[in-house]
Amino acid sequence: MTDIRVLVVEDEPLLAEAHAAYTERVPGFAVVGVAHTARAAMAALRANDGGEVDLVLLDFRLPDLHGLDVCRALRAAGSSVDVLAVTSARDLAVVRTAVSLGVTHYLLKPFTFAAFRDKLERYADYRAQALADGEVAAQHDVDRMFATLRGTTGHSLPKGLDAQTLTRVRAALADGSHPGVGLSATEVSAATGISRVTARRYLEYLVTIDRVVRQPRYGTPGRPEVEYRPR
Repeated sequence: MTDIRVLVVEDEPLLAEAHAAYTERVPGFAVVGVAHTARAAMAALRANDGGEVDLVLLDFRLPDLHGLDVCRALRAAGSSVDVLAVTSARDLAVVRTAVSLGVTHYLLKPFTFAAFRDKLERYADYRAQALADGEVAAQHDVDRMFATLRGTTGHSLPKGLDAQTLTRVRAALADGSHPGVGLSATEVSAATGISRVTARRYLEYLVTIDRVVRQPRYGTPGRPEVEYRPR
């Protein structure tokens, strides 16, 4: 599993640096470029024929062009790159237009790292489902994708589980060093530093909320070991 490649577009250098640092802190994401103007962003995306950018973190109030105009230009050029608006623009007309132009998420400044991480993790979940091969089996599969993207799943962690450890477990499962291979609770324990029993609790929770699939691992002596892999 490769990292989701992100272009940060923000005219204020300190904010651009902060957004890039936030992005790098979220497992599964990598910053591949930073642009301070709409012109620089468009130039970077025009050179994106090989798909070097998957997601744009786009400030709307740029010095040379409004972010919505950047979105219009992208769609007019046939670009399907995803956009996460990171802006202080609170005008409902701007929000409506952003939705109509296919903006994936809308994050208002100022925000906490937790809110930022939540948007990226939901996007990663949506992307993993959307890029899977084959067809959706039923309406609930489509509903789940949209619920994941829009943040309407609303799962609260069971007692005894915490978000930070859950993020570590998910990062271990998303590690690209063993593509296509699931991990056992023992392997997740070794990768995260938590006990095998605790790792299993988190893994089983991810199974219940349909983020992870559980399956037997054959080829080892005795009973088949259970392994877990992201959906």
